[in-house]
Amino acid sequence: MRLISIALFLSMIAKTAPAASDPLRDSRQCVVVLAPDWNSTTGTLHAFARTSTTGDWKMLGNAIPVVLGKSGLGWGLGLVDAKKRRAGPRKTEGDNKVPAGIFRLGPAFGYAPASSGSWIKLHYLPLTKTTEGVDDPRSHYYNQLVDRSKVTRVDWRSSEQMRRADDLYKWGIFVAHNAAAAPGAGSCIFIHIWKNSSTPTTGCTAMAERDLIRLLRWLDPAAQPLLVQVPHNNYQSLQSQFHLPALP
Repeated sequence: MRLISIALFLSMIAKTAPAASDPLRDSRQCVVVLAPDWNSTTGTLHAFARTSTTGDWKMLGNAIPVVLGKSGLGWGLGLVDAKKRRAGPRKTEGDNKVPAGIFRLGPAFGYAPASSGSWIKLHYLPLTKTTEGVDDPRSHYYNQLVDRSKVTRVDWRSSEQMRRADDLYKWGIFVAHNAAAAPGAGSCIFIHIWKNSSTPTTGCTAMAERDLIRLLRWLDPAAQPLLVQVPHNNYQSLQSQFHLPALP
């Protein structure tokens, strides 16, 4: 994946996303993450699919345990305007909250070379020692994964090395939060491998490696997969408004 791919991907989302009145219009895969409340650091993930864009959603498999941000959740910038949401905190840069809302998913990334990620249907970015997630709001590359060695001018002072010493990013999925890269609204949000079932993240959604691999094998860009991530009590209003999957 070339340097510009993430930027083009996010730009395309910002320009072509369906109207907020019908964010699931063309989706046939929906990942629902529910938390007990806004301050929760754990939750559950449910995968839903439908055979057509007008069909009924059906849950696949069992609920998957996940860990969330150290500070819980906050409304993020996705396919639903967070400013119009009811009560609840807002997601900002460095607040250790996972973004709540409805978001597109992809591309995927990992430590394996491109050839080893052929089983992943999402566009796949192999991480190198020079791949960085830029979280400096003043940077031209804010909220992007970039290869430092291929940048003409490094204009950021803050970033995360994506090829970590641990396996947390061995496999992962980019969550299209803040696709327009609004400065300070939060950046580089992923679904990735957890450290363990009780250690929260700094703003991402994480799970056991075996569960993430199953999710990666299933997700298909042709089905336009979406992530819906909210506290449990907020899901009902979103469900009725946006025709989200019914929970069992």
